[in-house]
Amino acid sequence: MGYAGTRLLTDLAEATGLTPAYSTALGPLRPRGTGHDPGQIAVDLAVTLADGGETISDLAVLRDQGEVFGVVASTPTAWRLLAGIDDAVLARLRSARATARETARLQAAEQRGIPAVRAGGREIPGLVLDLDATLVTCHSEKEAAAPTYKGGFGYHPRPDH
Repeated sequence: MGYAGTRLLTDLAEATGLTPAYSTALGPLRPRGTGHDPGQIAVDLAVTLADGGETISDLAVLRDQGEVFGVVASTPTAWRLLAGIDDAVLARLRSARATARETARLQAAEQRGIPAVRAGGREIPGLVLDLDATLVTCHSEKEAAAPTYKGGFGYHPRPDH
């Protein structure tokens, strides 16, 4: 579920206009001729935090999933962006975020709720995410290793391994 959920955050930032608004707010920090959009870097950093990242170098998690997240800036590039942020840039970022929130509210009002899903011949209101995963059974010699909620040991294989 991790990458599916974090990809949705990236899509939400795009759909509400947050990414382009951040690009405009951070535009003056972008040196001429550079390849990475500063708004996308800011969104990627936010997604990294939402996914449990604790340091800027955790951007590597997104970068390693290029088929899901596209091209993600390097850690030094993200550092340079963050180092250039001052009070004036922070004010522009806050304004961009407020505008994106208002856009999201307006979009939600237009939608008038989430369409119901039908399953088993009945209507299920709300958003339904039906995700499944398969654990590969394995033995663990690790100290204090705990079994899964079903009582076994295992891991979920990543598609790139």
